[in-house]
Amino acid sequence: QVQLVESGGGSVQAGGSLRLSCAASGGIDSRFFMAWFRQAPGKGREGVAAITTSTDTTYYADSVKGRFTIFQDNAKNTLYLQMHSLKPDDTAMYYCAARSTRTVKTTQILSPDQYTNWGQGTQVTVSS
Repeated sequence: QVQLVESGGGSVQAGGSLRLSCAASGGIDSRFFMAWFRQAPGKGREGVAAITTSTDTTYYADSVKGRFTIFQDNAKNTLYLQMHSLKPDDTAMYYCAARSTRTVKTTQILSPDQYTNWGQGTQVTVSS
């Protein structure tokens, strides 16, 4: 069973940067895909970025392309989300997730129902 713990959230002004971390433990060999999601109050959970852990192939939502970067440090079993040029619309609870099956349709890789393991989340607040 994979355990995920997010950190790095906080409050920042528009245009600022933050780096989120997700420390993973347990079930290391079964984490084939990992991703970041976010959920703003009153809204559904939205896929932000995903990575294929074996190839470092990355996927991004259109709303964050060019501003966010997902990457991993396998030695530390940690997933990161580097966020630049933050906007008030980026305000949300950010969650790390892992998928334990080897394949997924590319069109579904940012769908929350494709992921089986979730962290507790870390809050990001961007003020204008």
